[in-house]
Amino acid sequence: MTDTLAAASVVPVPGAAFGVMDLIRAAETLKQTGQHRAAESLYAGWIQDNPDDTLLYAVLFNYSVLLTESGNLVQAGECLRRAISLNPDFMPAYINFGRIHERSGAIGDAVGQWLAVTEKLGVITGTNVSYKTTALNQAARALEAVNQDAAAEDVLRQSLDIDPHQREVAQHYVAARQRQCEWPVIVPWERVGRETLARGMSPLSAAAYTDDPIFHLAGAWHYNKTDVGMPPVVIEDWPRARAAEGPLRIGYVSSDLREHAVGHLMAEVFGLHDRSRVEVFAYYCGVPAADPLHEHYKATADQFVSISQMDDASAARRIADDGIQILVDVNGYTRDARTRLFAARPAPVIVNWLGYPGTMASPYHHYIVADDFVIPESHELYYTEKVLRLPCYQPNNRKRVIAEKTPTRAEMGLPGDGTVFCSFNGTHKLTRFTFDRWLAILGGVPGSVLWLLSGSEAVHERLRSYAKSRGIAPERLVFAAKMANPEHMARYPLADLFLDSTPYGAHTTASDALWMGVPVLTCAGRSFASRVCGSLIRAAGVPELVCESAESFVAQGIALGRDRARLAALRERILAGRDTCTLFDTPGLVRGLEDLYGRMWNDYRNGALPRPDLLNLDAYFEVGVGVDHEETEVQTIADYHGWWLDKLARRDAVRPLPDDARLMAVRASRRGAG
Repeated sequence: MTDTLAAASVVPVPGAAFGVMDLIRAAETLKQTGQHRAAESLYAGWIQDNPDDTLLYAVLFNYSVLLTESGNLVQAGECLRRAISLNPDFMPAYINFGRIHERSGAIGDAVGQWLAVTEKLGVITGTNVSYKTTALNQAARALEAVNQDAAAEDVLRQSLDIDPHQREVAQHYVAARQRQCEWPVIVPWERVGRETLARGMSPLSAAAYTDDPIFHLAGAWHYNKTDVGMPPVVIEDWPRARAAEGPLRIGYVSSDLREHAVGHLMAEVFGLHDRSRVEVFAYYCGVPAADPLHEHYKATADQFVSISQMDDASAARRIADDGIQILVDVNGYTRDARTRLFAARPAPVIVNWLGYPGTMASPYHHYIVADDFVIPESHELYYTEKVLRLPCYQPNNRKRVIAEKTPTRAEMGLPGDGTVFCSFNGTHKLTRFTFDRWLAILGGVPGSVLWLLSGSEAVHERLRSYAKSRGIAPERLVFAAKMANPEHMARYPLADLFLDSTPYGAHTTASDALWMGVPVLTCAGRSFASRVCGSLIRAAGVPELVCESAESFVAQGIALGRDRARLAALRERILAGRDTCTLFDTPGLVRGLEDLYGRMWNDYRNGALPRPDLLNLDAYFEVGVGVDHEETEVQTIADYHGWWLDKLARRDAVRPLPDDARLMAVRASRRGAG
């Protein structure tokens, strides 16, 4: 909601003329002291007594903001409608009116209101440009929320055409193209260059864009510095945390403690914690929720606190006052994350775990929890956090609810005979390189089909058309309608083999497939997101399904697709080991977490807390954004470090780089070996 037209919070002198600025000051004072209703009454009375004031439209606008905050959308809309009638050129009223339509569920009216703003702004002024981009961006956000990605992309492009320096708009533009499988994803045009779009990419989009962990590292640092920025406060001492005796106070911050993929993974964790070792605090920062899983988290945490309506400074102070010793970031750079809250350092120790598949590259995340496959020792240079490991880093819910009825292949639109390959990853994870490999496997297994999670009809047609251009009949792509999780789980066994995507592979979806006995084939890369699936497969006891090259992935996919008996044997082996394998040993994982928390706290008490190394990351980012990652699949480059060092050498020749503990150290070791 656009801010009220504010003035300094000074209460008017009694008996003085009660003008508009006096009104705004008085109302703001009442609001800041918690007297929201009194502020509303003050506005309402003034409006009634001053029907002819030339600034009535501005007062109506401010009054509408208060009413909206109180949830009185109908009256707020009436105020805005009246403000617009008094001053048709007052653009903030149109923008807020669109937001009221959106909150009321009238998305079409909201978009129409915002687009009307763009048509009214004919004169080019700085203010008008700002209003126009704001209106376009609001329209795009609403269109994204209702899965209208093509329309959102068009509106975002218009906004970037006006002002190419909007990082957040570039971020949403790239993400919209990824979800639509528009390859190449990054296509520059006259007003917007390739590097502008690459610079705006979110860390999560970058994980699906390329298997280049050095670029991911540098991009995460750039995003943290530019988009997260400075914290509202910095807490420098934690007396209650330091003085705490007994069980460690562990705080989990997440927006996903509800019906969500991460919510399903963590469902058992809180309840399995040993209360003699840890006390569990849950800080929920997500959308309002009342589903059974959300209620389960409330019941299994020792303390459950919703911080969704708290600002970052207030939430940070609450966490510090609770005496949290170790604060676990279960979001990372994902939707509804509260990274600025972590920047305030509300606890002595901060941990990156589970929610985001990569390094945070922040000055305040001390540890990342992984395993020896997701982050082997030789890959630690791609992370600013100290790496601590579990046997398998991902928890799983062994109490999944699965629908009793298993559908038939016919009911799902699948052939009764022939191999069914599936991949239920989101379309944003699908790259041209991955899809080409899947099509090669289909081409090598006559009568097979590829069963994909549905997107929009436009995406379906785009993928079918691409398949046809590669000699694969379009009808061999079958799209699975989205279902509630119990019904979705029940249909997994209809598939013979799950084909993983790269560089962003299956995480929760791989666990789901393996729980239902469906073998999963993956091609492990170098980045975190590209190695998770391999970790899960190994932990499920079938390491032979982890391929180390694109060629072996295709060859093994074809061989397995032609050998239904071998696939059946793999299925039986996975199911037989389900209750004893590492992947589904959630009690063991929780005990391991508690051991790691103990090590972290000992590090802190002994003055050995790790300090993130951020040297040269700006330079790495400059180099990384200059690469066309869709022209070159970095995952297939054998000498990855050499490839990077060649590029850094050119940068170093122009602007020398100080030695660091990453690639500069690799360079020094190669020189020594030479």
